[in-house]
Amino acid sequence: MSLLLDTHALIWWFLDAPPLSPAARAAIATASEPILVSAASAFEISTKVRIGKLPQAAALDDAFEDFLAVQRFVHLPISVRHARRAGALPIPHCDPFDRLLIAQALVEGLTLVSNEAAFDGFGVRRLW
Repeated sequence: MSLLLDTHALIWWFLDAPPLSPAARAAIATASEPILVSAASAFEISTKVRIGKLPQAAALDDAFEDFLAVQRFVHLPISVRHARRAGALPIPHCDPFDRLLIAQALVEGLTLVSNEAAFDGFGVRRLW
């Protein structure tokens, strides 16, 4: 099972924070396939750190690529196919970061590690 980390799952992994579910923590720790992190998460973290909505992620923002390398997480670029799928999703969800993660999970056949139960209605395989 190939995993794509939602932004909050990535942050909670980085912080070793309790909100990350035991199932998610175990899946990340024991994954046999590369764990993917979207460019959308880098964009979301940098944006929210800059505007003061995510101060706890400032250290992750500063060392984003190094952290991915140390964790052996793989960067998932945003392709034109991902962007078009995100824009075309017939869902009321307006958050552009979430729309991109949903689209990437659907296009690439990935399991999204996320606590967002609302994603279940979009056809995404979700682990939490």
